[in-house]
Order: sequence, then C-alpha cells, then structure tokens
Amino acid sequence: MENREKPRDLEDRTFLFAESVRGFVKRLPRTIGNTENIRQLIRASGSVAANWIEADEALSKKDFLMRVKIGRKEAKESRLFLRLIDTGLTENNGTDRDTLAPEASELTLIFSAIISKNGES
Repeated sequence: MENREKPRDLEDRTFLFAESVRGFVKRLPRTIGNTENIRQLIRASGSVAANWIEADEALSKKDFLMRVKIGRKEAKESRLFLRLIDTGLTENNGTDRDTLAPEASELTLIFSAIISKNGES
C-alpha cells in the first residue's frame, strides 16, 4: 500500500488494497505458478472491497454479517496468495509484498472486530 497514510474509511481502504495488488502483480515474473496465484489474488483482493460495499448497503443485520464474514475470508485468501507468489529477483517486488500481506492481515482483524462487535464469531 505504498507510503500513503491508511484511510479511515473502510471502503477507501479496501479499494486501495485491491488497487495496490493490481499494481504489484503487473511487475511479477510470469511463471506457471504465478499465473494461477495472481488470478486468485486479483479475485480475492477485489472481493474484499466488493463485499465491504455490499455489507455497507446491507438490508439486514444478517446480510451485513454474512458480507463482512465473506470479506474477512477473502482478506485471508489474499494474504495466502501474496505469500505464495514468486516475486522473482526484484527487491521492490518483495518489499511490495511485505507491505500488502500485513494490510491483508489488518483488514482480516478489522472485519473480525466488526463481527465480534455485532455478536458473532
């Protein structure tokens, strides 16, 4: 997530995460393993943002919690695929991954806190 201050608005923060992932993957080596991992990472990171938008517009508490739980699951998956990706020999790619993976973890924790606050686990 570059050296920008993290936005307080979760919609902006999840968008910036998905956008940063897309910038990161453009610079990765095109290996067989990376091809599938990148595809999964793109989907998962975008889904984090999309599910937060869905949660924010939910029609019921049950729908809200379901979308937040899906967002949490997708943030966990994003972190997994970030860890699996081969960054090649470029130091910047490793640094970018080392910034994005903790952001995925922080988003997971934020979603977990929202779920706990709403009486679920």
